[in-house]
Amino acid sequence: MKLSELLSDLNISCPFEDREVTAITDNSSKAGPGCIFICIEGRRFDGHSKAAEVMQAGAAAVVVARDLGLPNQILVENTRSAYTLLCSAFYGHPERKLRLIGITGTNGKTTTSFVIQSALEATGHRTGMIGTVKNILGGGEEIPASLTTPDPSELFALFDRMVKNGCEYCVMEVSSQALDQRRVDGIEFESAIFTNLTQDHLDYHETFDNYKRAKHILFENTKTGIFNIDDEAAEYMMSGTPCRKVTYSVNSDTSDYSAKIVKMTASGVKYELVSNDHIGRVFFPVPGKFSIYNSMSAIICLLELGMDYEETIEAVRNSRGVPGRMEVVPTGTPYTVIIDYAHTPDSLQNAITALREVVQGNIIAVFGCGGDRDRTKRPVMGEIGSDLADTAIITSDNPRSEDPGAIISDILAGVSKRHNAKVIVEPDRTKAIAKAMSVAGEGDVILLAGKGHETYQILSTGKIHYDEREIVSDLLK
Repeated sequence: MKLSELLSDLNISCPFEDREVTAITDNSSKAGPGCIFICIEGRRFDGHSKAAEVMQAGAAAVVVARDLGLPNQILVENTRSAYTLLCSAFYGHPERKLRLIGITGTNGKTTTSFVIQSALEATGHRTGMIGTVKNILGGGEEIPASLTTPDPSELFALFDRMVKNGCEYCVMEVSSQALDQRRVDGIEFESAIFTNLTQDHLDYHETFDNYKRAKHILFENTKTGIFNIDDEAAEYMMSGTPCRKVTYSVNSDTSDYSAKIVKMTASGVKYELVSNDHIGRVFFPVPGKFSIYNSMSAIICLLELGMDYEETIEAVRNSRGVPGRMEVVPTGTPYTVIIDYAHTPDSLQNAITALREVVQGNIIAVFGCGGDRDRTKRPVMGEIGSDLADTAIITSDNPRSEDPGAIISDILAGVSKRHNAKVIVEPDRTKAIAKAMSVAGEGDVILLAGKGHETYQILSTGKIHYDEREIVSDLLK
């Protein structure tokens, strides 16, 4: 493809020599002859420092945010946005051939994505999915996920494969980092869902306001926005956006959709979904109040896309479980082991509270906090775990370059003197799980929080294989 074709959407005024382009990348180590190299200025590395070297190696052009005096430099206002637009053009704008559904919020994105994807498939619509756990490309093709929302070169390659596999829809989790880094610039979403907003990713965004502003970007380029108005951030998310606004609530009658006659059991949640046009009885086979919100947002999204009411509710009833989201591990023991991705204060609170509503015995929570990430949430999680669980076993969770003991000390700072749980510290995660299993009795539930679908640990020495399902199985043996 010619450079001039790729630049047609960028409104470029600087002169350039038209050349054949073979690839687009922001990674200088992958920048070979014929490629366009995007100079991204990050927190630790500035791609502009490699521009001259890349051009000498035969690159077709470099996209820059400042004049470097290089031949075939394409000067743009924002190189991240240019990267997205160029990748879209390189793959022939595949996103325009799909009906895109975006989901953003702190919690609930993955479950909601899985429910929508499986329900669309069940009602005869081939649907791809991009998210935290895996990427579904249609026609039975699946690949592991790299990021919640991939960088542009991978994202548009995935869209392209979905189109070639005959997908009509794509459901995708849209992270705050992706929005802030302009990875979805120029993409129009058919529908977008706002689930909720609680503290997370402040290591990246630095302030909660920055985090909130990033989430807002999704609704600036979507046709229909679906908002959980029980969350106080919903009003901000709806403000100043051109999208058609649809609201849902468990607590209010002023929303477009509301949940009534709610019943929560160990097997799932039941409620009546009420709107001006419909009343339907919903069952969703995952316990916890958050499951009401997740299933509601999925059903409403499908209804607003024009799906049949009864078909949609039946498809959600039969939707598949999500790996690592309140996942029951087969043990054959008098106690139950559940794996959940809860790694934020809000998600840990939701998980324990959901179990408390249906568990007769004790709740033993095993949790930690990731290294090189938001430190301010550590004491908050310590407070929540020690207040809500009966036994809180504080351990390691992807410490990365940090000392696990130092992370645990940060968590313990939030454990109040009047905490309810018995608090145990065990930095070795396998030993912590073993301890939980050794103290669990009949009717108890062990909640392994933080890892979820992940099958690895990230240590200072690198990434190692670590699947908690295998750990539990080995310990039982």
